[in-house]
Amino acid sequence: MEGTRFADRLQGMAGNVIRELLKLTQQPDIISFAGGMPSPDAFPNEVLSDLAEELLLTKKVAMLQYGESEGYYPLREWIASWVSEKGIKASPEEVIILSGSQQGIDLSGKIMLNPGDKVAVEAPTYLACINIYKMYEAVFVTAPNDEVGLDVEALEEVIEREKPKLLYLVPTFQNPTGRTMPLERRQALAELLTRHDIVLVEDDPYGDLRYEGEPVPAVKSMDVTGRAIYLGSFSKLISPGLRVGFAIARPEIARKLVLGKQTTDTHASQLAQALVYEFCSRGYLKDHLKRICAMYDAQRRKMKEMIDLYMPKSIKWSQPEGGMFYWGVLPEGIDAKVLMKEAIEEKRVAFISGESFFADGSGQNTLRLNFSNSSIEKIEKGMKALAEVFNKYM
Repeated sequence: MEGTRFADRLQGMAGNVIRELLKLTQQPDIISFAGGMPSPDAFPNEVLSDLAEELLLTKKVAMLQYGESEGYYPLREWIASWVSEKGIKASPEEVIILSGSQQGIDLSGKIMLNPGDKVAVEAPTYLACINIYKMYEAVFVTAPNDEVGLDVEALEEVIEREKPKLLYLVPTFQNPTGRTMPLERRQALAELLTRHDIVLVEDDPYGDLRYEGEPVPAVKSMDVTGRAIYLGSFSKLISPGLRVGFAIARPEIARKLVLGKQTTDTHASQLAQALVYEFCSRGYLKDHLKRICAMYDAQRRKMKEMIDLYMPKSIKWSQPEGGMFYWGVLPEGIDAKVLMKEAIEEKRVAFISGESFFADGSGQNTLRLNFSNSSIEKIEKGMKALAEVFNKYM
């Protein structure tokens, strides 16, 4: 509308590039490695249908009425017990149910950031966190991410120099690289939190999708100062459409997160929360995770096989032990966006170029491939087609 004056914070904001690309990849003739979606074959449709029917028949008022902003208490109790497997000691009062864990990123910005405050992130990092913190007019400072994740020594130099207020991190099966920070770096990071006045937002939506190797405790489990906010999600484990995630934080921070949530959406869906609780508390989650991890592992291995057989040897690939992604680094001077455009137009295969994951605008020679949302057959066909494009440019 002519004459409308939008908020200054919208200057330079663009849509989520993956969300925009997903509109294109809904076309039935396109094989997509672009998104970060779980496979539709992973959804426990029948169990959730039965549970929803039972809940609406037996607890219909509770399911359809307003609930507590903090979340459905039985689910909060269950989560507090469950995260002990990751080394986290939490009471139900420290658990807040979110409308997807991405809301936790938004709420951390809402309660912590003033315009011009600095946020430290990895290079690369999850692109939604860049868009969210931009909306709160944050200034980004970056620390490098090497073959095993965040370089903690380099991060401390950045913190000492730039004095950021927040640090955002995906330490396990990172989006976009698939890398996992080893135990010793997590311990060093926890010690770093005790030396500096900075809050860590530890985002862990993929940690339970492990296909090989040994689990590593959450950084939150080593946090002795209460400076870590731990975010988890059931989107990749049960269903993203339910929009159920959670945050765990010390009471002082948790209360502020609840205040932020009350001005956003009051509370997460009562029915969705109860569905997740019943699914987990009745023991379905354990067997479900075994099933989907076996499925995703087969898809991961097939993509690795195709990379080794057909992709140019000059591309450096991550070696994820879990999660949903492979990360590729092309030779310097090659623009992944050019390859992406040709792959979509000529081969009807989509992936995501990597520059959107860099807060400083670099990363033109990088890309991310998702293996969780494609069948073995589509991975084989799509990767062969991609390799034809990539070999032309290498």
